[in-house]
This record gives sequence, C-alpha cells and structure tokens, in this order.
Amino acid sequence: MEITPIAHFKSPFTSKFGIPKQSGLAKDLPGRIVFEPAYRNADALRGLEDFTHLWMIWQFSANAHKANSPVVRPPVLGGNEALGVFATRSPYRPNPIGLSCVRIDHIDLDTKEGPVIHVLGADLMDGTPIFDIKPYLPYADCHPEATGGFTDTRSWPRLEVRLAESVRRQLTEQEAATLADILALDPRPHYQKDPNRIYGMPYGKWDVKFRVADGEVQVVGISTTNEKKGKKLS
Repeated sequence: MEITPIAHFKSPFTSKFGIPKQSGLAKDLPGRIVFEPAYRNADALRGLEDFTHLWMIWQFSANAHKANSPVVRPPVLGGNEALGVFATRSPYRPNPIGLSCVRIDHIDLDTKEGPVIHVLGADLMDGTPIFDIKPYLPYADCHPEATGGFTDTRSWPRLEVRLAESVRRQLTEQEAATLADILALDPRPHYQKDPNRIYGMPYGKWDVKFRVADGEVQVVGISTTNEKKGKKLS
C-alpha cells in the first residue's frame, strides 16, 4: 500500500520541544490543516462544518530513528517504567503514525492555499504530514465507561505560570492565555529538574525563556525569533 500526505499541519511549534503530549491538553492551541494542491477542493469538505471535532491521522516525521524495541518508557511515568509499545502512545512505533482528535474552530473555503481547516488543541509540530482526516462521531467515538490503564493511576497536576507584566504587554490576551496553558503542562524533559536552568522554547514568532521552580513556571523573557542573537525583551 502506498500512502501519501493529503495535507500538512501549520503550528506555532517549529520544534518538538513544548508540544503537548496529547491533543486537547492545551485546548485553545491554534493550528491549520493546509491541503496539498491535488486535494484543494472545497467539495471534499462539504458537510464538515456541521461537526465540532475531527480526527487527524498523521506521521511522526521528526523522529530520527525507527522503533527497535517492544517496550518504551513513557515520559508521563518519569521514564522509569517500561511498558509495551502498543500499550502506550509513544511516537517510536513500528509505523510512525499518530492519531489526534481536535476541535474545529472554523473552515475557510477560499484562501490562496485553498480550503483551510482551522483547529484548536492539536499536538502536532509545524510541517507535520497528514494522511487523512475523519469527523469525530460522538455516538461511536465517545465511551464514558472506558478505562485508561496506567493513566488512571497517575495524576499530573498543572504548574502555576507567572508571566511578567513586561512579557504580557508583548502578547495579545489570547496569546498569553494559550502560552500559559502550554507551559502549565511542564514541557521540560522528564529527567531535567534543575530549578536554575533556563529553557528556551520556540513558539510562533517568539523565543520564550523560562525556568521552573517550586511548582511554578517563571517566564523570564521573550524575544522575536528574528532579533539578533543575545538581544532579549524582558
């Protein structure tokens, strides 16, 4: 079977660092589904405006190596426990295919890029290839009685996020709220807990600098990505 992308995802995240571990965790994180020229036909989206959510089937295109082990160590378990790859959503899989459910914000049928679907809450990096989209069907896809395996026995409290007033002035209210929602998920690698370390996270046109100490994320500065190296707005 030959499979080719029908679209690519446009996201504020230009690297893997900081991307939410699952879709829906940062519910207002914006993104766009931009179709390849062969699929830029508004008729293909006819009726989609009546749905609130959709599924995306996509490729873990930024993974540098193939899965070579039947077990993985999920970051949400601190990287200390091994589970079967098919009992997790690890990106390191025999076939690097991801599945995400996102909320439809709106659909633009007539743009210079053809029909574009604007979505919220995705966990994809900018440029991710998308193989298919399908509408989310509550009568078939929603299972309130479902159990979540190891995720039912763990809790991951969100961190408090503090944005300095000087940082807030550079962001719109929505940008500030979405950035805080993302940082509250603690984007640091699970093995890094140094409270003095400053992390850098590219997000849209911004380079965000932050540290984490005592359960709080402190944004220490932001700069635009086209500023000269070393110059920082704070």
